[in-house]
Amino acid sequence: MFTRRHLILGALALSTSLAAGAAQADQLADIKKKGTMVFGVLGTDEPNSFIDPKSRQLVGYEIDIATAVARKIGVKPVFKQMSVSSRIPELQGGHVDALAATLTHNRERESQVDFALTHFVTGSKVMVRAGSGITALPQLAGKKVVTVRGGTQETNIRAAVPGVEVVTFENTQQAFQAMRQGKGVAYVNDESSLLADYGKLGPAAKGFTILPTSIGKESIALGLRKGEKGLKAVVDQTLRELEASGAAAQLFNKWYGPGTRANIAKRDFTISTDKI
Repeated sequence: MFTRRHLILGALALSTSLAAGAAQADQLADIKKKGTMVFGVLGTDEPNSFIDPKSRQLVGYEIDIATAVARKIGVKPVFKQMSVSSRIPELQGGHVDALAATLTHNRERESQVDFALTHFVTGSKVMVRAGSGITALPQLAGKKVVTVRGGTQETNIRAAVPGVEVVTFENTQQAFQAMRQGKGVAYVNDESSLLADYGKLGPAAKGFTILPTSIGKESIALGLRKGEKGLKAVVDQTLRELEASGAAAQLFNKWYGPGTRANIAKRDFTISTDKI
């Protein structure tokens, strides 16, 4: 005969069993089962991830890397656009399987997410109006600078220029437009993306200058949920294979190399475990 006490104990045992099963869940197996891998992307950060004006599809360096990861696993890549500030909460909440969203690997974020191998290295720089008279970072003290909300750029510029006034926007393109409209004397972004922004200016580029001093080095990596060792192993293996085959260098040249808007002459990093 089952008593109330037996029912309570049974319910507790079932609850404990379910919790243990959830703790041991394998995200890689789940991804294979559903046949898709959902990547959180910015979609506004050319050339990492942006909407091609002709095809209206998401394209870019990180889109290609994410696609290679999904292909390795044998599933279809799905891309979900999000803001810089919502990236980690979206991953932690299970709304995406991974982040391919220009995510800087730093110690602070290691307590929140796991990181794949570093697939890009860049640094933050500052663009100013050519007629502003600003030629060095210290001259920005007390002046208004615009950048994206939730990224490392704000932290970098505050550390480099005490007393600077920072105004943030939802994405880099809004910040870039704000600077062009005179809502700030300077615009801060990762150097690689900043060069692409500069390339968009065309003949108007002569009215702007990128200050030479870098304000921090950024190791960019895919973000993964904590403790998903199986998924991380496959992602890292994919990245190592891209590097070993020369495909990683080809992707860099496709999106960042000579003749692109970024027009970077040479890749000065390799996909590795290194982080800043």
